[in-house]
Amino acid sequence: MTAELIDLARAGDGEAFRQLVGPYERELQVHCYRFLGSFQDAEDAMQDALLAAWQGLSGFEGRASVRTWLYRVATTRCLNVRRSARRRQGMKTPPGPQLPEPTRLGEVTWLEPYPDVLLDGLADAEPGPEARYEMREAISLAFIVAVQRLPPRQRAVLILRDVLGFAASEAAQILGSTEESVTSALKRARASMHNGLPERAEPPPAPQSASEKQLIDRLTRAYETGDVDGIIALFTDDAWLTMPPAPLEYQGRDPIARFLKTIAFRDGRTYQVAFTRANGQLAFGAYLREPGAEDAQANGLLVLTLSGSRIQAMTRFRSSVLPRFGLPPS
Repeated sequence: MTAELIDLARAGDGEAFRQLVGPYERELQVHCYRFLGSFQDAEDAMQDALLAAWQGLSGFEGRASVRTWLYRVATTRCLNVRRSARRRQGMKTPPGPQLPEPTRLGEVTWLEPYPDVLLDGLADAEPGPEARYEMREAISLAFIVAVQRLPPRQRAVLILRDVLGFAASEAAQILGSTEESVTSALKRARASMHNGLPERAEPPPAPQSASEKQLIDRLTRAYETGDVDGIIALFTDDAWLTMPPAPLEYQGRDPIARFLKTIAFRDGRTYQVAFTRANGQLAFGAYLREPGAEDAQANGLLVLTLSGSRIQAMTRFRSSVLPRFGLPPS
């Protein structure tokens, strides 16, 4: 059947091409997301890769599977995107109240969240035998940020080998390289990831578990009543608050509390919340209710990295990402 579809697609049959690549589109998008860290960049890169695959189908010789060939096209596209990209600039500090002094300035300001609904049924949920990372870990925000700090070629090798589980020979074929080069790049990438990833935390509560529901209830009450102390009580002592594309990053309960009291909950602000999931993590849309206002307006998406039932990191994204999660503007 695959051979027939390839022949038809080479003859210009667009429907045959869609049937040929359709089963791999979702996992290719996730692959591009891991590589680029941005949902929109990943979507653009995947579409460009599919166009390149359509135009280059005559060069597909069948020495590898269609899936491997598509990964080669998509990886090449992602490498080209990173090589041609200018150094990205974070968002300038907006006008308003004086912001507390951050703990540090983050580097990966282009980070965007990925909706869990798009992760269902992925082919790479069962990666090859040489994979080192489980699906949930390999889509987490901490992993995506750590991968962004790798040089592009090391990034490609690590994702192909340790996330997708391709053998060294397959990764070399995808990258148009040698096994020795792949092995050397992987060694360097693993060393960087070991230093760049936070220590493994206690597993978060299972989705829909009593522990998770209790955490959701406590967060909901705290946000709806403007109880900053109640929110801070849910954080670990060394928790982080980050907010791409703004580079500001705050670590520890006291700095996070100062930010929340000075900015997020100033002047009696309260919020309504709508829970969802992003990057395999609990998340919620925050809707700001100004004193006296009738409706609560979208104010951002917050993704929680949990250690047990405590918040180890809270990452806030702009409200423009909410439609991807099926969340309304108000």
